[in-house]
Amino acid sequence: MSKMLPSLAVASAVAAALVGHTTVANAQENEKCFGVSLAGENDCAAGPGTTCAGTSTVDYQGNAWTLVPAGTCADIELPEGRMGATLASLAEEGYEGLARDLPEGTDTAILKMLDS
Repeated sequence: MSKMLPSLAVASAVAAALVGHTTVANAQENEKCFGVSLAGENDCAAGPGTTCAGTSTVDYQGNAWTLVPAGTCADIELPEGRMGATLASLAEEGYEGLARDLPEGTDTAILKMLDS
């Protein structure tokens, strides 16, 4: 019995390390895609009109993002010629796209560049 306890502890530590590694690997395979979320289905806060996951109030709100598989953001089919935007495309083309489809009355002057 006394030899079993250290073995169990080592096995638990290895399992925990593997789970942590899997989580990091999965996070690296996804990217933030702005402007593709339906109302109430965004993944996290992005600016005016959002405070946390599920708080976007307008479909395709430009400053609300959803995690998507890396490299697929531009391929998401959206109505009326809308397109999703990654942080890289926003950095290249400017952050004006974040002002798209904001809830009525949102002060777009407070939109700021995103650092992460």
